[in-house]
Amino acid sequence: MHIFSYEILFNFIQAVFIKIGFSEKEALLATEALLKADLRGIDSHGIARLSGYVRLWEAKRLNPQPQMKIIYETPTTATLDGDSGVGLVVAQKAMEIAMQKAETYGTGWVAVQNSNHFGIAGYHAMLALQKNMIGIALTNASPLVAPTFSVDRLLGTNPIAVAIPAQTEPPFVADFATTTAANGKLEILERKGENAPWGWLQDAEGNITTDTQARKKGGALLPLGSDYEHGSHKGYCLGALVDIFSGVFSGANYASWVPPFVSYLSLPTNPVGKGIGHFLGAIRIDAFRPKEEFLSHMDNWIRAFRNAKAVKDKKVLIPGDIERETEKERLQSGIPLMPSVVADLNNLAEKFQIDPLAN
Repeated sequence: MHIFSYEILFNFIQAVFIKIGFSEKEALLATEALLKADLRGIDSHGIARLSGYVRLWEAKRLNPQPQMKIIYETPTTATLDGDSGVGLVVAQKAMEIAMQKAETYGTGWVAVQNSNHFGIAGYHAMLALQKNMIGIALTNASPLVAPTFSVDRLLGTNPIAVAIPAQTEPPFVADFATTTAANGKLEILERKGENAPWGWLQDAEGNITTDTQARKKGGALLPLGSDYEHGSHKGYCLGALVDIFSGVFSGANYASWVPPFVSYLSLPTNPVGKGIGHFLGAIRIDAFRPKEEFLSHMDNWIRAFRNAKAVKDKKVLIPGDIERETEKERLQSGIPLMPSVVADLNNLAEKFQIDPLAN
């Protein structure tokens, strides 16, 4: 592993985004969103994805200067066309609109069409914490997941993120894929030459396999729960809900029509919508009870679970604990990158004639 400071990686990512035509403002926004994944220990969705965004731009599937616009609106809802912009920025615009509506009406909801991969869902949900609101972020994604009892790939890893403020306790931040594991974690295992844990994947015939190459051989990721006996139908339902909220609500693509993140795969024929879809929501915490009451009881809720009796050698965690501690540690000690990721980034440095990362 190679260790780099947050500042070095931030400057590198921002320089690449500017090289492919982003404005300085949107390069800053995209960089903050992308690098937040690495800070929080979600390495599969951070700087390792940078070359993927560049390849989307080269394939003319990513617009570096989108003219985002609201195409449908009510007092509490809106549908935003992202104009093929990078989801890292488009989703932030959507959350900004949702929060503006929530300030006036208590809640705000924005469905997004014509976007691209938006990094970690948790980043966009956490934007609402800045205004003491609850944030919700969903997105559909490349169809790599087979519904329970199927071999067809019809869903993405379709994450759900919810961020809830508290008074003195750190916020509750749940951010999870609706599959047994995110695709990015499989990509990391592939780079390491390791097998996947049992229950992450199935082969082309629908048998559970540990072969990380199974996706390239007609296999699929499995919904949360792995198999029917362990509740995969529930993970399937969660992924389906995200797909409907993100794609059917917005006019984006859904099911097998969602475009792949990798640029070398062909776009689906006869698309049913525009690009990838997201769904963002903001809820004012005084929409249901006085603000101080809500915050006080969130503290009480968190402490009740934090103080729960743990099994031997374990600790009961609140969603967001691990990521928050990882962020604190990595801001101080640096962000680790695999040699293969550093090599990939230095190829970008050579391409765009910017300073490479020191190996």
